[in-house]
Amino acid sequence: MGSKILPCFVSGTIIKGFGRGSKALDTPTANLPESVVDALPKDLNTGIYYGWASLQGKTYKMVASIGWNPYYKNEKKSLEVHLLHKFQGDFYGEELKVIIGGYIRPEKDFSSVEELIIEIKNDIAIAERQLEEPVVNKLKNDDFFND
Repeated sequence: MGSKILPCFVSGTIIKGFGRGSKALDTPTANLPESVVDALPKDLNTGIYYGWASLQGKTYKMVASIGWNPYYKNEKKSLEVHLLHKFQGDFYGEELKVIIGGYIRPEKDFSSVEELIIEIKNDIAIAERQLEEPVVNKLKNDDFFND
């Protein structure tokens, strides 16, 4: 995982995903279109990342999953962003800007949805910690969010 690829700056319009993040996992995600996923750097490994996301002019901590979600056996590679904030409603059609700041772990399969939920909670705890590190923390004020 070359650190020269990160931070990685991504933006796109939020689309309807598979509809299982909020229902099955209590972890709502903002999904970005295939064109955005296809444009990610080729050497950006699949896996779980942390960083910052800007939505409607506000910046939030986030955890992102890039890949095929082995547990759900996706056919298409996806980029799903979970903002570490409780929202009411959804944001289909809104622009989401994301700065991927660091890598947590590779994708993996799980034997149960409970196991997956425990791992997601752990990923969020790691992200919360890492995003306080000065080098990643300062990305939340990046000009990319203000364009």
